[in-house]
Amino acid sequence: MAETAYIGLGSNLGDSMGTLRVALAQVARMDGVCLINTSGAWETTPVGPIEQDNYLNAAAAVRTEITPGDLLNALLDLERQHGRERLLRWGPRTLDLDILLYGDLLLEEPGLKIPHPWLSRRRFVLEPLLEIAPKLMHPGQRKPLAYSLEKLRRENDEQVRRVADLAPDFSE
Repeated sequence: MAETAYIGLGSNLGDSMGTLRVALAQVARMDGVCLINTSGAWETTPVGPIEQDNYLNAAAAVRTEITPGDLLNALLDLERQHGRERLLRWGPRTLDLDILLYGDLLLEEPGLKIPHPWLSRRRFVLEPLLEIAPKLMHPGQRKPLAYSLEKLRRENDEQVRRVADLAPDFSE
């Protein structure tokens, strides 16, 4: 049975806009996955102790028939294809792909937690996600994610701004 899943995308090395566009096209071509919506590109300040360039972040909605584990493996493979190296936690990256939500699933396995554990605590995730699905509920908290976003907007100085429309680049 197909589920709607939401994927977070991010990049701050190289041609980040081009990387996100190509990655969206690659997600759209994955077996058992149908891309149904994408947010715009959002420029965000990095989170964590490492000085680095700003990120471009986005979100995508997909309908999928593959399991969360298989989806994660496919996304990790795409990251590797784009040169992702996991050297530093919260370090710069060519491409970061995260499963944010998978239907109403609550899952905690080694290497895979759904909803994403930082989902309701990061504006750079919530702004693009709620652009495409403004009424989304957090399945574990049973409250609209928009409440979390409003709280974050009031409480922190994280710089997040929409900078461009973002469409998949199928030319690659």
